[in-house]
Amino acid sequence: MNEILEVIRRPIVTEKSTILAGANKYVFEVAPWANKIQIKQAVETAFNVNVVSVRTMNMRGKLRRVGRSRGMTPAWKKAIVEVRPGQKIEIFEGI
Repeated sequence: MNEILEVIRRPIVTEKSTILAGANKYVFEVAPWANKIQIKQAVETAFNVNVVSVRTMNMRGKLRRVGRSRGMTPAWKKAIVEVRPGQKIEIFEGI
């Protein structure tokens, strides 16, 4: 049970993700080891909704510079979760 709740790291709130929320699609940062089935189970148990589909993508880290030193931001995994029409995830509604 704890593993299911560790899958979702945080919601991604951007201009594009708020537009997708109007189409019942919500964007989350998820654990890099999580697969689509685990993400579906985690969203259904955490938010009490029915998930229709899950799309995942691995986001590469970006090169950042501060003065003469360079470094990379960490890589992370993103999931776009589509819920059944008529259902909503409330954390996105107040934004």
